[in-house]
Amino acid sequence: MTHKNAGKKVSSSNLINIPNLISDYYTKTPNMSESSQMVAFGTSGHRGSSFKNSFNEAHIFAIMQAVCDYRKSNGINGRLFIAKDTHALSTPAQLSALQVCIANSVDCAIAQNDGYVPTPVLSFTVIEANKTSKELCDGIVITPSHNPPQDGGFKYNPPNGGPADTDATSVIEANANEYLKNSLNGVKKVSVEEALNKAAQIDFTTPYVEALSSIIDMDLLKSSKLNVGVDPLGGSGIEVYKKINEIYGLRLEIVNENVDPTFSFMSCDHDGKVRMDCSSPYAMTSLIALKDKYDLAFANDPDFDRHGIVTKSVGLMNPNHYLSVAIWYLFQYRKSWSPLLKIGKTLVSSSMIDRVAKSINREVIEVPVGFKWFVNGLSDGSIGFGGEESAGASFLRKDGSAWTTDKDGIILNLLAFEITEKLKKDPGTIYKELESQFGVSYYERSDAEASPEQKTKLKKLSPDDIVSKSLAGEKIEGIFTKAPGNSKAIGGLKVTTKNGWFAARPSGTEDIYKIYAESFISREHLSLIQEEAKTLVLSVIG
Repeated sequence: MTHKNAGKKVSSSNLINIPNLISDYYTKTPNMSESSQMVAFGTSGHRGSSFKNSFNEAHIFAIMQAVCDYRKSNGINGRLFIAKDTHALSTPAQLSALQVCIANSVDCAIAQNDGYVPTPVLSFTVIEANKTSKELCDGIVITPSHNPPQDGGFKYNPPNGGPADTDATSVIEANANEYLKNSLNGVKKVSVEEALNKAAQIDFTTPYVEALSSIIDMDLLKSSKLNVGVDPLGGSGIEVYKKINEIYGLRLEIVNENVDPTFSFMSCDHDGKVRMDCSSPYAMTSLIALKDKYDLAFANDPDFDRHGIVTKSVGLMNPNHYLSVAIWYLFQYRKSWSPLLKIGKTLVSSSMIDRVAKSINREVIEVPVGFKWFVNGLSDGSIGFGGEESAGASFLRKDGSAWTTDKDGIILNLLAFEITEKLKKDPGTIYKELESQFGVSYYERSDAEASPEQKTKLKKLSPDDIVSKSLAGEKIEGIFTKAPGNSKAIGGLKVTTKNGWFAARPSGTEDIYKIYAESFISREHLSLIQEEAKTLVLSVIG
């Protein structure tokens, strides 16, 4: 149910108290008998809030020591690049991380002038450094992504530049919790002053922007007369867009240059919370209102790993729709790409991608939720494009080599600009053409209540547990508890038919499970899939 404040500018009374948030970061300590206050690496690292005792100084000290231990045991001795976004907790967390790194004699680099670094820029920097470094380099991204202002996040990116896989995060998580249980005994740290004095301060932005011409047709964009608006949503990449204008002579109009840790300029998301989700029509209300002013407009979340595309033809594009257009375009217009390159998608992304892929004779690799599953394919050049339904994607350079192995909202936005200029029609119009060719997709994610016991059962389901032979009037063609692209557990269930499917996965933080569903028949058929999905899931988890 949509909150009454959805789409409305956040009221001053609902803004978070930054001094209290920072005070709690330093003064509160986690209770290790409470699982919610322990270190937990989900699909995108550890996240929490100092208000809830789940993201405090002690957590960062413990996690960073565990990362230093992991680096040492895996022979990673090169520079550690540390990025932070514009959330209020990111700066103190970066200071805490530096204190531990310097104490462990790690060569660290942060942004010059206490600047911010987007996730894709960090990934790009790690990959580039490892082309010439004698020792392996890696990175840390301090961000809770699009989550509310009171949240903090901490993610480790190993030498491949992408999000760490479970082999790494499970070790880091376990060791960090041991340090917390032992009152940080064994954690090394120096003073903040010494940490800042010994950390290198570098320009992350310029090398990334200068290299954009290797992945986007920047000459085409330079000659464009299109009126393009950009809303960084107060995030870490404002300086990136300024540098793009400076280096390439573009005329991107930055509609909001504010950096405010309360994110007071945002409109409330569907549930009334402040959430910088550039794929949400509620959070993006202000930019959508400008759609007729610009030929194209786009936005990013605070760490710039997600994209939001606003076109004259449709307004804010559904992420699944834009992914389909991007794939359709790239695999036809990147002439130097190998015909053997594959398409990576998460199993809860739209089947429109599969239909597009079939039409251009490309193989689809379907993986569990989480961008980490695309890292190896982007690194070795076997996957040309990896994308997920939550508006995160990256792709290869024009020559087929790796660009980033983490999500890059900047290049996805610039690609929309390239597509619109080159084809003289925007991605929204192109998607309508795809619908006329492949059918209309009705897609939705919904939530259903589930106890912790039920969530555990859902994670451990086997295809044999499903006895039903049909779904919403169609024969069931596939039942999966492992992703077909890499045989990794999906932590839930996916059921497919000729014209529809659903996937059910337990939430990692709430007593619910998520139902993703899609129909290529009708909205009524989608509703039927959703209802039967709930019944089917409950029949096996009780």
